[in-house]
Amino acid sequence: MKFASRELDLSSPVVMGVLNVTPDSFSDGGRFQSLDNAINQAQLMVDQGAQIIDVGGESTRPGATPVSLQEELDRVLPVVEALSSTVDVVISVDSSSPEVIQQTADAGAGLINDVRALQRPGALEVAAKTGLPVCLMHMQGSPETMQLNPCYENAISDISAFFSERVSACERAGISRDRIILDPGFGFGKTLEHNLLILKHLGDFGLGSFPVLAGLSRKSMLGLITGKDVSERVSASVAAALMAMSAGASIVRVHDVDETIDAVKVWSAVRDI
Repeated sequence: MKFASRELDLSSPVVMGVLNVTPDSFSDGGRFQSLDNAINQAQLMVDQGAQIIDVGGESTRPGATPVSLQEELDRVLPVVEALSSTVDVVISVDSSSPEVIQQTADAGAGLINDVRALQRPGALEVAAKTGLPVCLMHMQGSPETMQLNPCYENAISDISAFFSERVSACERAGISRDRIILDPGFGFGKTLEHNLLILKHLGDFGLGSFPVLAGLSRKSMLGLITGKDVSERVSASVAAALMAMSAGASIVRVHDVDETIDAVKVWSAVRDI
């Protein structure tokens, strides 16, 4: 898949490193708010093997409240501008705002990663205009309310139906199928049982041809299973990433790049023998 000026082979799993430039993200909020810290962390993840750096300026943890457009731009745009000239990997922008999508694309971003699947007014049109690939995530509700009472008739078929609708909307807007990645949205309006079912059936969400992104790193579902605090979920996160890859994920979105890359190398060596 082509990401602006860079190209990635998604036939083997790719690691996406998380770079939250927010004060309130659930795992690392506040650590990388300064530009220098953000650049240093991105460089570290690239050195460890990340092929995508995902920059986010608005926390979407359960109960999070939205930030203003200007605040999101102030957080994200300088980081994207700096990284586009300092690291030789794909820069992804985790945003739902058309203005952020456009300005970061102009600044060198190579992927639009939207937890709201380009449903905000104008987002589809702007994303199509950039010519960049898009990652469409499923979320039931909004970050403020999504974990209050998640409910599905059938989580797998309901999410698949959502993806079919959003892919059709993308195509109507001029975003071709070869520019679309799907993310079932672990923890975004799902109970633990929903999350486990989604992981078990992850291969069903590719709808036959789309790469699938899995973001399980340090999430509360792993805390519910292990009983461990967010800072102690590295092993569980790596295990979940390996399960996602085995189920067909093309991209795993993680905080702990070094440990995940080691696991990917072992997994790939066994797969390829």
